[in-house]
Amino acid sequence: MVIGEAGPRAANRVLIPTHGRVPVRPPQDFIWDFAGETMGTTWAVRLVPPPGVTRAAFQSAIEDELNRIILLFSHWEPRSELSRLNAAPPGFWAVSEPFWTLLNAALDLADDTNGAVDPTLGALVNLWGFGPPGPRPLDAFGKGYTVPFEEEIAAARALSGWGRLRLNRDARAVQQLGGVKLDLSGIAKGHAVDKVSERLTSMDATHHLVEIGGELRGAGVKPDARPWWTDLQQAPGAPGPRTVAALFDMAVATSGDWVRNYEVYGKRYSHTLDGRTGRPVDNGVASVTVLAETAMYADAMATALTVMGAEEGPAFAEAMNIAAAFVVRGESGLTETVTPAFSAMLSEGA
Repeated sequence: MVIGEAGPRAANRVLIPTHGRVPVRPPQDFIWDFAGETMGTTWAVRLVPPPGVTRAAFQSAIEDELNRIILLFSHWEPRSELSRLNAAPPGFWAVSEPFWTLLNAALDLADDTNGAVDPTLGALVNLWGFGPPGPRPLDAFGKGYTVPFEEEIAAARALSGWGRLRLNRDARAVQQLGGVKLDLSGIAKGHAVDKVSERLTSMDATHHLVEIGGELRGAGVKPDARPWWTDLQQAPGAPGPRTVAALFDMAVATSGDWVRNYEVYGKRYSHTLDGRTGRPVDNGVASVTVLAETAMYADAMATALTVMGAEEGPAFAEAMNIAAAFVVRGESGLTETVTPAFSAMLSEGA
């Protein structure tokens, strides 16, 4: 389904999960709210507490889970396991079980998408000014950023590529070839959302909504038995109407070229990189929103479908039964394409 730029905007759209599960009422008739900062962004949690658990216990559990994620996977934290592996000399290096599990999941996703989401692009991320070293240098006049030379891109690409990464499964070890920089930011936020959600569930707070930097996962319902409603993010000027989703055992993530970018002589460079070219994506895709069972999968697929582009992305999403909405820039303005799985959720909400 394609929605064009012309014509009046339709009424609000409502998305309802198609998994067919029936919610049960929460154990209490009030909601606790928590919020803070993590991973360079903000987080928020809403939950219906079970009897006998204190607010302090939930606050501590949430913060503990988020801090654990940072110490494992943040390339901004020099003490993290990922940063230490990135800085290690050549050789095989044993990693922790949580690190091993997420890295293998990232590599499986890279395999499934033919590298459209790739955990080995850290050298390119740094080169283009989106990593820990900071923004690109300014030009000779100090008025704007520079872009990398072709030789620099080629050198960073030589250190990238998920297919080059070697694992020793018996030793639970990862090979550092020398200068390879892992970057799991394409799935780390979604993974963090999932881990916080799982931690809350383990504490019997089975009705909750978790949000980190705009990526969300909902479980159960609110005390009035209504779902956790959330507005979907949209690219500025998107032709589709306001869309709200019922996050009942459902997660959502959006990848957008307006979120982090810079311009050089009028050309926009987005933080989403295509490992196949070594450059920021430049395929007209302004945003992709994905709804899925887990936030990690939604996060990864929003990135992958953005990299695939306006034709390959929707075709892949349809083949994989992914609920996705694409906003694409064209000569006539912005258009929106939604997949059959997304349309099915609209039908449920009609």
